[in-house]
Amino acid sequence: MSSERTVVAEQRSDPDFVQSLARGLAVIRAFDAEHPELALSDVARRTEMPPAAARRFLRTLETLGYVRARGRLFALTPKVLELGFSYLSALSLPETLQPHLERLSRAVEESVSAAVLADTEIVYVARVPTRRIMTVGITIGTRFPAYATSMGRVLLASASEQTIAAVLAEDPPRALTERTIVDEDELLAELHRVRAQGWALVDGELETGLRSVAVPVRNRDGAVVAAVNVSTSATRDSLDTLRDHHLPLLLEAQAAIEADLRLL
Repeated sequence: MSSERTVVAEQRSDPDFVQSLARGLAVIRAFDAEHPELALSDVARRTEMPPAAARRFLRTLETLGYVRARGRLFALTPKVLELGFSYLSALSLPETLQPHLERLSRAVEESVSAAVLADTEIVYVARVPTRRIMTVGITIGTRFPAYATSMGRVLLASASEQTIAAVLAEDPPRALTERTIVDEDELLAELHRVRAQGWALVDGELETGLRSVAVPVRNRDGAVVAAVNVSTSATRDSLDTLRDHHLPLLLEAQAAIEADLRLL
């Protein structure tokens, strides 16, 4: 939420900036996978706005069909997906990625996903699930902290040092599991290693028992526009399996996707 507060603060002098719209969007973003239902007081706290204002925005969103109320708790409705579908439908990237993800998933017999970087988080834009391997369900639009994910690390590794510093300042690493890298110097060293080798492997840092390996995807200009990963569980695949079997197939998929993107 802090990035939105920064934008609001910077734009207050702009006569075209509609602060009420920004605050309404902040209310929507207060809900996430870890907080699917929130009380009024929770929304007010997470958006840092007075409870009376939070109530007005929630009731407005409820009237428009984007929020539902159940007792004291509020939750988003599927209608909020309309806000993202118009963006995704305008992109050729998910459409280009999907058949490659399906082929890769069949080859490795594991879940395969693609994501882009949005501020400090990754956002899933395409996915082929084979089995549920996380306590939180992953769908298109799901967000996770970039620093603790394999896709986030290849995306951050491709960014400038200034961008990396801004992301870590905005969302300082915190321990999601006992394996999460939280020391900034250690994380920066890992990002440099990822940049040099061209792929990232994360073992149990986002959720205990979850392993994944990811590679970046570049467009025709050589810019990294997305990341693709293979995810599995520690009980099913060893780290050697990820490196020696899944990664070569992932790199083949990367080459095929980038060949298609060069035609766009």
